[in-house]
Amino acid sequence: MSETTFEAENTAAQTDNGDSGADFNPVCLDVPRIYDSCGAKDCLRNLTVFFTAENQALIDTATSVRVTRVSVISATVDVDSVAFHRGYYSVDTTFYFLCCCEVYTGAGSLPTTVTGVSVYSKRAVLYGSEGSVKRFSSNATPVLDPAELDCCTGYYGSLPTATVQVSSPMALAATLSPVTTPAIVPFVPENIAEFIGGALVAPTAQQVRTTIGIFSITTLSRDVQLMLPSYDFCVPRKECDDQNDDPCEAFNNIDFPSDSFFPPSAQENDSNDNPFDCHCAT
Repeated sequence: MSETTFEAENTAAQTDNGDSGADFNPVCLDVPRIYDSCGAKDCLRNLTVFFTAENQALIDTATSVRVTRVSVISATVDVDSVAFHRGYYSVDTTFYFLCCCEVYTGAGSLPTTVTGVSVYSKRAVLYGSEGSVKRFSSNATPVLDPAELDCCTGYYGSLPTATVQVSSPMALAATLSPVTTPAIVPFVPENIAEFIGGALVAPTAQQVRTTIGIFSITTLSRDVQLMLPSYDFCVPRKECDDQNDDPCEAFNNIDFPSDSFFPPSAQENDSNDNPFDCHCAT
């Protein structure tokens, strides 16, 4: 498309929108374009919490347990092409949950706080288009893929970039149950094992099972060149305020918390336009 044609189309668009006074110039940007995405509301039921040997010994003698907090400490994302479906890719995500538990060993005893890890994997199939180019940059080290270097297997093309966003997980329930079948200790990255203080072990006498709720969004994107209208540079419109050490003056700048004294009603909080379905994993 020539520059004259582009400017003519922009002029027509401005006339149709009634914004003939807009003043912008077309600029070319190299940005990631999202080709497909999906959202999920998952209820992860009865996930086994794995502990170090020292903490598992405490779990074996516990009478009750309560999970107080759950967080996503790490996640791994893998992308692979789907056979017989050109342009589609499977996104395999493994979440590593850090579970903070309060363990009670007897009636009237004070709880002991221990930390364990739960692991959950899920798969999503999304459209990521097709690409047969390689990208090289001055600020990135080239990665050698044996599959692409093997002339006998052919050229597989470039994979799209998968991104997974996850909200803060909610600890919905926790139970303490006897071990009936041996549990397999999942693989965890070395940095997670170092964070919790040692390698995970399989539960022997008792195990902690927790139910976690998460919201996640998975996207597939590729870097493309897009021409977009540019109105102006992002010049700051205000000056940065100096740090004020007066606590009373800082307190006076806080708005009155009306919602704390007058909580919203159920009708105001009711929202039925949630696009995500709940899928309970067993």
